[in-house]
Amino acid sequence: MASRIPAGFHTLTPYIVVDDAKAAIELYKAAFGAEVTSLANTPDGKVMNAQLKIGDSMLMLNDEFPEHGVVGPKKIGGTAVTLHMYVEDVDAAWERAVAAGLEVGFPLADQFWGDRYGQLKDSFGHSWSMASKLQG
Repeated sequence: MASRIPAGFHTLTPYIVVDDAKAAIELYKAAFGAEVTSLANTPDGKVMNAQLKIGDSMLMLNDEFPEHGVVGPKKIGGTAVTLHMYVEDVDAAWERAVAAGLEVGFPLADQFWGDRYGQLKDSFGHSWSMASKLQG
């Protein structure tokens, strides 16, 4: 029997809502090296579903559909969720994300719990954190 889980997906996959999915896709490509693996648009051109691969994980996203109660963080006044990434070289990943336009929320630094860690915010209201273990 074929797997019922699509190739490249893990058990848990973040699915986010943004107010301009096409711009978000371009930002995530520049900031995180995201690759678009699937893109479905509505007849009027909005992104109904995009699947992006970042590292070995998938991120799904779509445009806002307020008529269905689907809105992003800016419309609800913020987010209670942080999308976290462990990467091999957090300094290089951090610089790439900042150069692409993400805003520093919690500066990248060595932390007492054993990670080099920091938090960023994108222009769509989503919070991202990045880390590498200080020792393997």
